[in-house]
Amino acid sequence: MAKYEAPLRDMQFVLHEVLGVEDRFSALPGQDETGEDLINSVLDEAAKLCQEVLQPLNQVGDQHGCIFENGVVRTPPGFKEAYKAFTEAGWPSLACETSYGGQGLPKTINLFVDEMVASANMSFGLYFILTFGAYLAISEYASEELKDTYLPHLSKGDWLGTMCLTEPQSGTDLGLCRTKAVPGENGSYLITGTKIFITGGEQDLSDNIVHLVLARTPGAPPGAKGISLFLVPKFIPKDDGSTGPRNGVLCGSIEKKMGIHGAPSCVIHFDEAVGFLVGELNRGIRSMFTMMNHERLVVGVQGLALSETAYQNAADYARERLQSRSLSGPKNPDGSADPIIVHPDVRRMLLTARAYNEGARAFLGWVGLQIDDSHHHPDSAAKASADDLVALLTPVVKGFFTDNGTEVCNLCMQVFGGHGYIADHGMEQFVRDVRISQLYEGTNGIQALDLVARKLPMKTGGVIKAYLAIIRSAVEEHQANPLLAEFTEPLDGALYELEGVTQWVIERTGINPEEAGAASVDYMKFIGLVSLGFMWLLMAKVAVDGPLSDDKKFYAAKLSTARFFMQRLLPQTHSLAVVICSGASSVMALEAEAF
Repeated sequence: MAKYEAPLRDMQFVLHEVLGVEDRFSALPGQDETGEDLINSVLDEAAKLCQEVLQPLNQVGDQHGCIFENGVVRTPPGFKEAYKAFTEAGWPSLACETSYGGQGLPKTINLFVDEMVASANMSFGLYFILTFGAYLAISEYASEELKDTYLPHLSKGDWLGTMCLTEPQSGTDLGLCRTKAVPGENGSYLITGTKIFITGGEQDLSDNIVHLVLARTPGAPPGAKGISLFLVPKFIPKDDGSTGPRNGVLCGSIEKKMGIHGAPSCVIHFDEAVGFLVGELNRGIRSMFTMMNHERLVVGVQGLALSETAYQNAADYARERLQSRSLSGPKNPDGSADPIIVHPDVRRMLLTARAYNEGARAFLGWVGLQIDDSHHHPDSAAKASADDLVALLTPVVKGFFTDNGTEVCNLCMQVFGGHGYIADHGMEQFVRDVRISQLYEGTNGIQALDLVARKLPMKTGGVIKAYLAIIRSAVEEHQANPLLAEFTEPLDGALYELEGVTQWVIERTGINPEEAGAASVDYMKFIGLVSLGFMWLLMAKVAVDGPLSDDKKFYAAKLSTARFFMQRLLPQTHSLAVVICSGASSVMALEAEAF
């Protein structure tokens, strides 16, 4: 059976030594009391829950799955008890506003808790992250009455949330939505239609389920411009806030799927269900994107989370599994063979995992700080700039992290050889579970197209230029340090290429929009690699210049992994630049009938 140990030392290194989050939080109203001791305490307690309660249920959830009978979904054994412990400890309320019963902690810290939860039990974590996304959308767009009724329960976790977008004919193209919303009594609406792939659409963990549903009102404009967002509870609340009568919401079935068996993906039927408008009529896509963008970030976290736990298990196995002799001579002369960790290809796979994971964790923290600045910074210009960076980098976190997560989980299964393909070690579950992260909340192709076609042109290219200028500034700041030359030089070269490729993509897309589609996936990987290179430079600086502890092995490992990233992973940017600038012609030339 697989195991998991929360990477607390690495999280503390990123937060305190690399990013200096305490100083950043001290400048944010409402966050200024979030110090090192509090942060470490939160992470320590989350780690205990994840390691002792959630991780032991991971394989149980996979093998037992959810059971659907007579319209009712029963979660796997142990999930109800674990969720009770989870809510009683206050984890759903971590980043919720104090006015609605939350703890009001920075989103940066919450993202690191999200990582631990997903590493320990990705299926379990889905209920939690969807609820916080619903909380955010309601908090930003709903009426005060709806906020007062629903947000305290979502913060507490006794009510869980869902996101109801997809229909059989309407996936990415939400303008094809057919679900109807007809005006009802007292400002309510009657919602009728069917939604599919609704994670947690029916379950036995919470007292109520709060569905956020996209639907079309009579006479609404066609396409996406005519979509509105509605809050549709499973049970209609009474005046005192307790659950009342059952609404017209029914689960028709749950999907049989490749992974995440502990979280049901439901077909949900709305039959004149009472719903309440969230935001403005015909502006539902805008309102829903508050939730969707949060989910995209946390799905990126899932890619990191699964690759972290896969790496831990593969590294342990590689140190223990005896097979063949080292190419340079026996390293275990008293044994029948050497541990496979001595073999260069095994080391290549493990270092690829480690370099991606630790770089992604640092970048996650950096993006988290932008999120906190975008919500709390007292300077309006700084707040707006941070919000722009979050918008730019959200598809990168979602797409690049989950592409890497799938690659890493496959590499780590490869370390096990044939033993990775059977269920005993748990590796094949990681491969199955992580695969959905490239698909839901918008496939990674959609993320890449969003990045290139929508985010690069933001403010006439000003946002991407500002982001690349931040990285350029870091490179120039450290170029004079000879101990960092092995990190600044390759990053400088990759950044120079990225600057040129970015300008090429923006210009060519303006001439031929298909250039954006042809370049998008490769461009997303390009900017992702440079972003992680940026983080590895910052981490190498700390390891070289001024470690805050005497843990010499930790810092030596950081430098070794940084060298591997710069020498073996970052150079992928050279071929990506060639591919991107080859244009769209070879992609689009073949007639559809020839495929």
